Parts: sequence; structure tokens; C-alpha cells
Amino acid sequence: MSNPRCELLRWQFDMTWSLFTYHLERLAPDDFLWEPTGLSWTVRPDTAGNWLPDWADTEPDPVPVPTIGWVSWHIGWWWSTALAHTQGRIPRERTDVTWPGNGTAAVVWLQDLHTQWLTVLDELTDADLDSTSTLPWQTPPDNTVGHMIAWLNAELMKNVAEIGQLRLIRAAATSRPGKR
Repeated sequence: MSNPRCELLRWQFDMTWSLFTYHLERLAPDDFLWEPTGLSWTVRPDTAGNWLPDWADTEPDPVPVPTIGWVSWHIGWWWSTALAHTQGRIPRERTDVTWPGNGTAAVVWLQDLHTQWLTVLDELTDADLDSTSTLPWQTPPDNTVGHMIAWLNAELMKNVAEIGQLRLIRAAATSRPGKR
């Protein structure tokens, strides 16, 4: 990769991933499904054993606080969608993207998506960055692959901060006597 635009996007992604690694290495199995409040979104097994996220097509008010499990599912969903778009595949429907079922498997899933994404980033050219890319939730519909990558970096950074904050709150709450 000798393209300055690609290098900047890769640098931003690598920095965010290094922050994520810090939290991933410190998560305990029980952290993933810990509900920080009575109004939380999480992932739950259905009758067939598939782990599905709580979801509403119209965001409720107030917005439920997601668990780390829910946020990790969310990362896996949008990241696998972005990968499908960059690889010319049709992405799976949101309802077909399930959570792996436990924290260790979720971390492995995210690490695999990371590896796949690095392959995409390493092969980018200016022409790729300037080509049109449409994700279902992106507007306007004529965004470029460069826009999508910048969005992915920002979305990952936001989700990393959410997971980190939840991990820190849980650790602080459970270290104090008489607290959750």
C-alpha cells in the first residue's frame, strides 16, 4: 500500500483496533451479557439455540443500554455487511447474522473479521476508494468505498468506546462492596 489516502485510512483503523485489543484482552466471560440497567438490549438464544439481538425497527425512547454481547453482535453485523459490499457479495440480512453464543467465540469472530478487513485495506487503490459503494444505512446513496471505510473506522471507534466503558463500569461496580 503506497497510496497516502489508503495509508491514512489504514492508520486510523489500526489505531482503533489497538484500542479495541486492549479491552478484548481484559473481558471476562460474564462481561458480555452483563446488563448495566433494567433497560438493556442484549443477545438471547432462540428455541433453536441461535443467539439473536434485541431489536426495534424504530429506535425506542429512551434507548436501551446495550450489553457488550449486543455491541459485539452489532460490530459483526455491520462489518460483515461492509466486507460483503467490498467483495462484491450480497450481504446477509440483519436477521440472519447471529451472535456466536459466548464471549470467547465473539472475540474470535471479531478477530476473523479484522483479518478479512486487513486484506481489503491492503488491496485498495485510488480507483477502489473512488468507486461507488452503497450500504443499506448510508445516505446519500452515491457514497464511495472511501466514505464507507471512513464510516467503518468511525463506527468501530464508537463501538470500541462503548465496550470499553461498559467493561470499566462493570469492573468498578463489582469491585465495590454492596454494588451490582
